[in-house]
Amino acid sequence: MRWENLSPDSEHSRAGTALFGAEAVTTRTFDTPEFRGITFHEIRARSIVNRVPGASRMPFEWTVNPYRGCSHACVYCFARKTHSYLDLDTGLGFDSQIVVKVNAPELLRHRLASRSWHGEHIAMGTNVDCYQRAEGRYRLMPGIIEALRDHANPFSILTKGTLILRDLPLLRQAADVTDVGVSVSVGFTDEELWRTVEPGTPAPERRLDVVRAFTDAGIGCGVLMAPVIPFLGDRPEQLRATVRAIAASGATSVTPLVLHLRPGAREWFMSWLAEHHPHLVARYQRLYAEGAYAPRCYQRRITRQVHDLAREYGIGPAPAGTPRRLPAPAPEEPEEELPTQLTLL
Repeated sequence: MRWENLSPDSEHSRAGTALFGAEAVTTRTFDTPEFRGITFHEIRARSIVNRVPGASRMPFEWTVNPYRGCSHACVYCFARKTHSYLDLDTGLGFDSQIVVKVNAPELLRHRLASRSWHGEHIAMGTNVDCYQRAEGRYRLMPGIIEALRDHANPFSILTKGTLILRDLPLLRQAADVTDVGVSVSVGFTDEELWRTVEPGTPAPERRLDVVRAFTDAGIGCGVLMAPVIPFLGDRPEQLRATVRAIAASGATSVTPLVLHLRPGAREWFMSWLAEHHPHLVARYQRLYAEGAYAPRCYQRRITRQVHDLAREYGIGPAPAGTPRRLPAPAPEEPEEELPTQLTLL
């Protein structure tokens, strides 16, 4: 694997000092039902706080990613491309070869205490899910949240994982001293679609249970309605059912994002589409002929429909990725503007 080619300044760089050396890698497998077929590469990273490239569309500058690869196995996941930087397969390898930065909490605590750090917002869950199944074994997030809490450093978490409920008390403590944003990703409630495109994730209803639990605990929790999948999850009745379920969960906001297909994810998704929905391949080729994003007119139509439904069901849209001090609700987003295209899990 190409461990040595990663720079401490960027998880996407192939130049400069390595994040970790090959001698620091321990490879493990566990013969338990939840981890069967998954290989874990435990590494001691040299850096954990990553700067987002200046050309990125992300509404934040810094991220922390304790894992690479994701057992959620979402067929559309943009982060698949990152596995190629390690000479790992971006298809099944991305789903089953998980890199674990076992020293992430101590690295973060050291970075937050450094003179060069000025308390900027840190986003988590924007590359791969920090509450995927591996977190149940490695328990990196409690130490990460504790470090952020102790330094009163603002942060946000986006997840599809129900395991975040384990850390609800820590998140409440952090929210008492700094700005904390929590969002759950639920793009649709269609069970058949969920089983085929997000096979390793908790069911959408279980994710909405997370929203309910945070709401009951007095912590505001938004929903990133992502991705809205063209021709499979965008029918008016599907959008209505999803927004209705989100509203019933007590979510403070709903922000729709249409599927985007970057290199790496595009090839894997189109392969899946050809196998499961071959009649849609030509339509997707036309819809995404100009690049990774669907046409703006399509995005606007979906955004408008979801925002109209949100108002009907009593919840307001919010700018994607907006940090907020919990449990205060996020501000409304003007209907005519498109939400920022966040990284999808």
